[in-house]
Amino acid sequence: MTGPTGVGKSAFAVALAGKIQGEIVGADAFQIYSGLPILTAQPGPELLAGAPHHLVGILGLEETCDAARYARMATETIREIQSRGQTPILVGGTGLYLKALTHGLANLPPVDPALRKKIAGMELPEALARLRESDGDAPGQIDAKNPARVRRALEIVLSTGRPLSASRTTWKSSGGDFRGIILERDRPDLRMRVAAHVDGMFDEGVIGEVRKAKNAGPGASRAIGFREIQDLIAGRITRHECRNRIVTSTCRYAKRQLTWCRHQFTFPAINLTPTTSPNELIETALRLMDGLDS
Repeated sequence: MTGPTGVGKSAFAVALAGKIQGEIVGADAFQIYSGLPILTAQPGPELLAGAPHHLVGILGLEETCDAARYARMATETIREIQSRGQTPILVGGTGLYLKALTHGLANLPPVDPALRKKIAGMELPEALARLRESDGDAPGQIDAKNPARVRRALEIVLSTGRPLSASRTTWKSSGGDFRGIILERDRPDLRMRVAAHVDGMFDEGVIGEVRKAKNAGPGASRAIGFREIQDLIAGRITRHECRNRIVTSTCRYAKRQLTWCRHQFTFPAINLTPTTSPNELIETALRLMDGLDS
């Protein structure tokens, strides 16, 4: 199950798990870290009590995780859940993590620690310029405003000696034995939910949470809102500015997530905005996923 941030995946997944003896496997690049449960919108106590959860809050803030590591952990977790006769339910909006699991990653060379360290020390303009020199088409294939995406693309191009497109278009398979759905909402509804969630984060103490996260590494610190709240703590922006920046960034991220889902997966979609009872929505999801077998 996937879809944009703020759409309601966590609650929907717990309700679905209750129908099919399911256990939830997180597929979120930021919820996988411990120490930032408010900022990363990890399931709260009520949802955690509703179904077993895996791969949520399991890595230290200083650790790093990429799609390959996630796929290995998720595969092991899925096998363990199935060995007990339960149904694993993958839930998250990190499309690359999901596709790495469903399709398998293309064979890429091992990471050169020295190269990664060198690239990690580059500011965005320098890394982007180097990427453009090495592969003129690469910047147009990624979010060139995202430092992590630019650095990773540069790492792949320099490691393989090939254009980024050559590595991005090859997956090990055309898809495994996975059934899925994409959850959606009308844009005004989603934005309203995102804004309400951001306001709730501040009420729950997200500022103190970020202040304590002094050991956050390059993975966890990319969570939306982390740098904005650091700027607030340092007095560079006001709370109002911080809040609005987080809402805007989250909505933009949600739009990119939905675009990825629609382009990379053939799963049917369910729009949660129309007024429908939760039970009817769950039954619809089950019917749609069963239909993928026919």
